[in-house]
Amino acid sequence: MNLPLAWVGYEYLLAEVLQEFGLSDADIASFLSGPAFQAWNRLGNIQGSWGPGGPLPKDWLESQFSLQQQIVARMLELGMTPILPAFTGFVPRALAALYPDASIVNGSQWDGFPAALTNVSFLEPSGTLFAAMQKSFVERQQAAYGAGASHMYALDQYNENSPWSGDPAYLANVSAATFAALQAADPEAVWVMQGWLFVDDAAFWTQERVAAYLGGVPDEGMVVLDLWSEKYPWWQDTESYYGKQWIWCELHDFGAAMGMEGNLPALTGGPVQALAASPGMMGIGLTMEGQEGNEIVYDILLDQAWSSSPLNITAYVESWVARRYIVRPLPTTAQHAWAILSTTVYSDDVSIGTIKSIFELEPAIWGLTNGGFTAVPYDTNTTIVPALQALLAAAEESAALLAVPEFLYDLVDVTRQLLANRFIDAYDALVTTFNSSGATAPSVTSAGQPLLAILSDTDTLLWTNEHFLLPTWIAAARSFAGGNATYGDYLEYNARNQITLWGPDGEISDYASRQWAGLVGTYYYQRWETFVEYLANVTGSGGSYNNVTLHDSMLAVGKSWDTEIWDGPWGVEGETMEVISTIVDKYV
Repeated sequence: MNLPLAWVGYEYLLAEVLQEFGLSDADIASFLSGPAFQAWNRLGNIQGSWGPGGPLPKDWLESQFSLQQQIVARMLELGMTPILPAFTGFVPRALAALYPDASIVNGSQWDGFPAALTNVSFLEPSGTLFAAMQKSFVERQQAAYGAGASHMYALDQYNENSPWSGDPAYLANVSAATFAALQAADPEAVWVMQGWLFVDDAAFWTQERVAAYLGGVPDEGMVVLDLWSEKYPWWQDTESYYGKQWIWCELHDFGAAMGMEGNLPALTGGPVQALAASPGMMGIGLTMEGQEGNEIVYDILLDQAWSSSPLNITAYVESWVARRYIVRPLPTTAQHAWAILSTTVYSDDVSIGTIKSIFELEPAIWGLTNGGFTAVPYDTNTTIVPALQALLAAAEESAALLAVPEFLYDLVDVTRQLLANRFIDAYDALVTTFNSSGATAPSVTSAGQPLLAILSDTDTLLWTNEHFLLPTWIAAARSFAGGNATYGDYLEYNARNQITLWGPDGEISDYASRQWAGLVGTYYYQRWETFVEYLANVTGSGGSYNNVTLHDSMLAVGKSWDTEIWDGPWGVEGETMEVISTIVDKYV
């Protein structure tokens, strides 16, 4: 890894720049988002905070800046070139009043958020104010990390935002002025941008507009991340980004979802084919939104970077398993388990990203099982089941495997996937019962019990492994607060809200959902229990199913859960093999 993104602590320097140009602490506080949502604030999607605790504390700004100083120093020590942030142009609304002659336009609404939290103001780069603020930001950053720390700058202006105008001349002027300001601040600057905007809004970004926007910058002055190359290689639709250097990237893990999924043939063949077809390709990268399991899909891409021909997947998986499990001799059943998974679950060219379990989604009687993130593209009984059985057989043959953390992780992960898939069958049975002509309240209640049992069993399973715990997430968030309980509560709300409602009113609810002990047993269990009770009540009363009423109930559950403070277990509970044995008896 030689070109890592290093964007921690951006807000500290940005706040200093905004203060220099006349904005008050209150103005700045109204703009910055909470710790769990800063990435989207940086990209101009959202602004401001929500939930208890008020605006972003100054303690957060200072601690993140201090952390970034350590991060950059360590990257440089390792010989890396960090991609540092630049001033993007997204600013508090109050700037327009201070500089009435500046060209400041409002961005677009993002994902249903209320106007107060989106429609972010964008200072157009054509004016002198943008150049002055860019210069101030870059100089402050150079003073903090060293003038020669890096000349690579992350700068995304239209990531899931709509430009003020679609006129090609306007777009070319925006990019040209942006780069001119950046280069004025650092003559050696290289602009690094995500290519996601072209994929996300392909209807707007016609070839003419893409060519105009990219054409505003000299070829040597820009690097484009082809963000989702394994699924949508946009370099093919843009003539290799019209001469710019670009990087073949794997996205894969939307929202840090935990379902087992991948496309090994695309990861081994795609980069090699691209390199042969596009001289502008300069590297291979990982741009996943999270990394919750599925380690093989990231490992194989990084190893593919060292090979000029596609890796032999069969041989690679065998070597990977041997390295992962250490034990010698390694039982052949362990290899057999991964031979099954690698040729089925991890050879998927249908899904659009890592798969979510439907039990992570807001309950409803339609639309859950056939979504792009939830449809399971393989037969559980011929993939997950025999793979789990093979791993268990390997453990019987060699007890030493039970001392290998990676092996225990995989056992829990495959068992978790089994339960997640079995939940679909139980859900379908419940919906069928509810829709049947002879449905009664008791029959619906009875049909709902298997769903709740699966959630309970999943939670019990996940508690047995340190890598599947909600309290780890909460403790990590609270750790930034030290002994300040009020600050800790604020950070815990952010952590809880991101993995549940993702917004004050569930604007992108469940997008960043997880299958973690504590989360499954409280939040998801409560929602599905409420759902079963609602269906039974509707059936018993002869009323009609009302998705709005149900949604309101689910939103209330979410808002209540997000403001709670965790007081349950903080570590592993239960014995993995005993729990898995019970689950296998019930579900295999």
